[in-house]
Amino acid sequence: MTGAKQRVFVYGSLRRGERYHLLLAESKVEALQAWTKGELIDTGWGYPGLMEGEDRVYGELYRVDEKTLARLDHLEGYQSDAPVKPGGYRRVWRRIYTDRGPVKAYVYLFEMPETHPFRKVMYGDWKARHLGQQKEWLYFAYGSCMDDERFHSQGVAEEFHDVLGRGVLRRHAMRYTLPYSDGGRADIVEQRGRRVEGKVYRTSPRGLDYLFWREGVHSGVYRPAWVPVVIEGKMVENVLTFIVIDKKKETAPPEHYAREILRGSEGVVSSAYHRRLRRRLKKKFGMVVEY
Repeated sequence: MTGAKQRVFVYGSLRRGERYHLLLAESKVEALQAWTKGELIDTGWGYPGLMEGEDRVYGELYRVDEKTLARLDHLEGYQSDAPVKPGGYRRVWRRIYTDRGPVKAYVYLFEMPETHPFRKVMYGDWKARHLGQQKEWLYFAYGSCMDDERFHSQGVAEEFHDVLGRGVLRRHAMRYTLPYSDGGRADIVEQRGRRVEGKVYRTSPRGLDYLFWREGVHSGVYRPAWVPVVIEGKMVENVLTFIVIDKKKETAPPEHYAREILRGSEGVVSSAYHRRLRRRLKKKFGMVVEY
């Protein structure tokens, strides 16, 4: 290898908020919303394994130097001049997809022992392993869920009464990338220099069930994702949100939907961000929404 830095895609214990992320603390993050094709399994040893497959496996993309790559190799038990044993990892080049387009990066693939039992990780995201195990969740709403009108109409308002305040997700922008018959729905797209503001709730397993239904998770519309959010000035890792899986060209939202976003965010997000939401609706789509 030369002194040039290399891209590495990580999907398990090396991700933000996970056990070994410290090894990447000095490395440049290129994408927090990255994915590759494969199958993600829970090895049962406290970490996942990526195997060949056609599902989406989500993770993060970093650019690392030689010393860091050597430390990652050591962690994964990989040696370029030695055969990979069952239960070990091999480092290979793979195509990685990001919101800015595909790139090539190193990935550690798992060699499954023939008789080892395993289970598939839900939603292709290692952070989803905690679903069903916690009594409460922090949820970052950036779209229509900032408004509580539908919570009341669906009989779940009590699951969303605990509002922690304003949340800020850096390196992302809010866009309308999910086209429905009446217009676009909100999404977050990774973009340097941008930020998404929203409302942070503390919710229950019942509230979580409602969100999964509302966001169409089980039908493959949105996916659950865990992101680093600044909540009232304090960085909190692994806050739940929902991201569109198959992003399309932006489509103007229906007026009733834009109204929910503006109404629900007022008084929670900063006045500058609220103005930005209104200004973009007018400039991008010619919409002036009364709420």
